[in-house]
Amino acid sequence: MPGGAERILRRRIGSVSNTKKITRAMELIAATRVARAQQRARAARPYSEQLTGVIENLAAGGADVDHPLLREVENVERVAFIVCAGDRGLAGPYNAQILRSAEREIQAVRSDGGDYRILAIGKKVVDYFTFRGYNIDSRFAGFTDNPTYEDARDVARRVRELFDSGEVDQVDLLYTEFVSLGTQRPVVRRFLPLESTAVMAGEGGGDQAALAGFSFEPSAEGVLEDLLPRYVEARLFTALLDAAASEHANRQRAMKAATDNAEELIVKLSRAMNRARQEAITTEIMEIVSGAESLNTTDEETNIETLMTGAGDRA
Repeated sequence: MPGGAERILRRRIGSVSNTKKITRAMELIAATRVARAQQRARAARPYSEQLTGVIENLAAGGADVDHPLLREVENVERVAFIVCAGDRGLAGPYNAQILRSAEREIQAVRSDGGDYRILAIGKKVVDYFTFRGYNIDSRFAGFTDNPTYEDARDVARRVRELFDSGEVDQVDLLYTEFVSLGTQRPVVRRFLPLESTAVMAGEGGGDQAALAGFSFEPSAEGVLEDLLPRYVEARLFTALLDAAASEHANRQRAMKAATDNAEELIVKLSRAMNRARQEAITTEIMEIVSGAESLNTTDEETNIETLMTGAGDRA
């Protein structure tokens, strides 16, 4: 049927063009959000750095506490994994990379005969490990692209409950670190227990003289004990902000690639449609020419028959 292929290609071009508009809009939205996430991460960094500095100074000044968050276990048998991914897809390899890293870490613990707990941050984490039959201790979702400090506090509260009660011996944090717009890498870091006060004093770069002019109520140890839970929350909040910025950066790249692919596909389909149109036009011309030649041939045969009939009548 002449023009049938052209109509099909025209519909496909329209469909791809609509998809291109959507991916382009998502690319622009992700670009805006990644810039905003970077600003939030930069704004939160001074608080985290100052808090770390105060703790290191207190440790350097001789403050020593026996806090549950500093509890070291010689034989680690039970590990909790805080896995940070996204609530949505369409972000390239962002979710897959961190999920595969988490599964490798869990399998390593299980192969050594240990036990594990999963604290899933993001719907993709929940869906991934639920489908594969893993036990999920806690689920947190709905804020991965725009986390708040309260979200970090909720997660930290559950982490502390598991660690303080002795249900787990160690807590590992898995998230995607934001290095730059073009580079984000999945990382696995020990979250708990925290470094001992001796390590903080020796390796943390604390300055004993920095707090020489301060008096502490009730004591330096009491202040340090109150700051450690805040330190845990600040570290987790920083990781969530990094993960959010990484998610938006990956989504921006994925949507840009989808937009570019749509443009290339539109060009290919347009060329195919032009070829189909030319073939349809050529076919129509050939049909017209064939019809004209057929009419001419019929007229000539009719004339010959008429002449022969007239000659026979005269004879």
